[in-house]
Formats: sequence, C-alpha cells, structure tokens
Amino acid sequence: MRQVVLDTETTGLEPSEGHRIIEIGCVELVNRRATNRHFHEYVNPQREIEEGALAVHGISQEFLSDKPSFEQIVDRFLEFVRGAEVIIHNAPFDVGFINHELAQLEGDLGELEDYCQVLDSLILARHKHPGQRNSLDALCKRYDVDNAHRTLHGALLDAQILADLYLKMTGGQTSLLLGEKDGSDPTSDPNFIKRVSRDHIPLPVIFATEEELTAHETRLQQIEALTGQPPIWRR
Repeated sequence: MRQVVLDTETTGLEPSEGHRIIEIGCVELVNRRATNRHFHEYVNPQREIEEGALAVHGISQEFLSDKPSFEQIVDRFLEFVRGAEVIIHNAPFDVGFINHELAQLEGDLGELEDYCQVLDSLILARHKHPGQRNSLDALCKRYDVDNAHRTLHGALLDAQILADLYLKMTGGQTSLLLGEKDGSDPTSDPNFIKRVSRDHIPLPVIFATEEELTAHETRLQQIEALTGQPPIWRR
C-alpha cells in the first residue's frame, strides 16, 4: 500500500481571503515503511505573507521571490500523490488551500480528492484520545517522537514527524524483517533471529505416577460430591 504524508505552509489562514501556499512537503510510505522518496517545493505566492504566519514558519517573502509558482510545480505534485492514500493532520486546512490553488489554474484540474484518497490524522487522534490535545507537538510528547529540532514549522519536517506519529498511532511498522519486501536477505542482519527446527528432536512423554493418579481421582470424587454432577474430565 502506498501512502503519502503531506503538509503545507501558507501566507495566512484563509484561502477565501486570497492567502496561498508557500511550501509543500510530502514523504512516501510503502507498506508502512519510509522509502526516502519525498516531494518538497517552496512556492512563490506572489503576495504578502501575514506577520502571524511568518512567526509560525519563518519563511520570508524575500526568500520566496525566486521560487517557482504553484502552476510550475503542480504537475509534479499531482503525479507524486496520484493513487496514494494521503495522510494530513487537520486535512480540511491543507486540502482547502490545495483545491483553491488548483481552481486558480487554467484547465479543469479538479480537486485533490480526484487524484488520491485523504486520511485526516487529526480525526484519528481524536478517536484514540478524546478530550485531549491532539496537535503535532502534543502527540509527539504522547508517543515519544523526537521533535526537539522543530523550533519553527516547516512542511517537509512536519510531514516527516507526522509519518512517525502515524505509524506509532496505528501500531508501528508491520514487518520487523526489513529485508523481506525489498529483495535483500534478512539473514544478513546481525540482529536476525534464526528459528531452529524441532522436527527431528523426539519429545519425551511423561506419564503420571500412581500417587498422582490416586490424588487426581480423589479430587474428582470431591468435585462430584459437591456439585452432584460428574466433572467434565469424566464426560
């Protein structure tokens, strides 16, 4: 199963007010394991960045001045997420911005959901931890995910953190033998546990002694006297 963990940074909070995406970060999981493939682009929003947003991600307008527009990166982005299950924390926010960007372009590109399925990890976290804080920082603390290097928000960094959190929230990786599905030999791993076949080892049969049989029979008689029925061991 192919999954893509996605995050964005923006110029503000509302696409309806003309705010736009300035960074997209995606990391790929296949069969619940990171593949080291990722998609990451800074985007020139061609508008000002709100001070509140700048305080969150630290990405300046000057830094973005020579970056590509969303139109220039959209084909590669859609190809990266195509056919995947896309995991987003608070999905309506990011999906709303992506769909707003798609709607600004010429041609009918549709919406993000036309290219992939979307899973909201915030809804998942709320189901698992009702009544608790379920921000990325709160979940990192709860699941012991290291985010000490996260002094500012960043789309690729947050996507990598969310990938770790998602795997822990949903039970971790499914295969401990990391070489099983990628073609490598798992027995070359020094930590590989080799199981010994016991088919050729005769198993001894130990019979009860006369004393043990007598004690067992006495106990059965006591049970029958108390219950008025023969014990299940006599049936």
